[in-house]
Amino acid sequence: MEVIYNNFERLIVSTSQIQKSLYFCAGNQLQSMASSFEKYQKRRLISSYFSVVISISLVLFLLGLLGLLVLNTKKVADHFKEKIALTVYLKDTAKEVEITQLKQSLALAEYTKTAEYISKEQAAEEHSATIGENFMEFLGYNPLQNSIDVYLLADYVSPEKLEEITTELISKNFVDEVVYDKPLIALLNDNVKKISLWVLIISSLFTFIAVLLINSSIRLSVYAKRFTIKTMQMVGATKRFIRRPFIWKSVKLGMLGAVLAMIGMALVLYYLNKTFPQLQLLQDKVMIGALFAFIFLMGLFITWLSTYFATQRFLNLRTDELYY
Repeated sequence: MEVIYNNFERLIVSTSQIQKSLYFCAGNQLQSMASSFEKYQKRRLISSYFSVVISISLVLFLLGLLGLLVLNTKKVADHFKEKIALTVYLKDTAKEVEITQLKQSLALAEYTKTAEYISKEQAAEEHSATIGENFMEFLGYNPLQNSIDVYLLADYVSPEKLEEITTELISKNFVDEVVYDKPLIALLNDNVKKISLWVLIISSLFTFIAVLLINSSIRLSVYAKRFTIKTMQMVGATKRFIRRPFIWKSVKLGMLGAVLAMIGMALVLYYLNKTFPQLQLLQDKVMIGALFAFIFLMGLFITWLSTYFATQRFLNLRTDELYY
């Protein structure tokens, strides 16, 4: 009996040791699983934040480029308008004093950007260089006239104002003719109006799309934490207390996305200014600064608004509705 008892006791001890070993292994395995799950959650969270920042920065970057286009549409149009010359042809009987007075009055006129006097000899040289032969040797004389090329400010390059200027100049008895490209100016003004209208429509549409895209990214980010939101609400946390960390986190992501978008805009603006210096894209620093400030504030406002409504939606849901 004693031998049987001792064997039974050893069996119990062995069983106890096996149970302890199993508990220890199971505990280590659970701890390992918990650690792996925690790492997975962190990676998933970081991936979610990264996707939100990239979405915000890309949308704001495109919105900023559209803003640059809107701001510089008039500048580009003005650049082409100011390349159109109004040519005043002078009679051969015009006196030197009259020509000098006309040059001075045109240079001081409110509609003039630049005025350049071209003598008939200079015009003949330029024309001969263009056609590749001396046409005066064939004709025996110079049929060209002295002229003044007037380049107007963009605000005065319109059919109505050009007609007024032409009427004023042609009234002088030593002016023979005033010439400018009427069809080109009419076409340019029509195209500028059409382009401005379409840019305005596209800007409004793109701004609406930008708000929707950023709102969707924020809502997906908040959706992943809907159970956390409901748990906090069930233990007595107020809606304002629950919303605060989510809004603050989203606003920080919006700030980061806006900064990335502004860096991209600055690089594009620098490149365009180097490539097309005649447009002087960096001249109006106040407008550019206002555009950058607008993009930054849009990043903050959209993320704040989207997070507020996203958290409010899950706060108002019943627990069973969180699974749908």
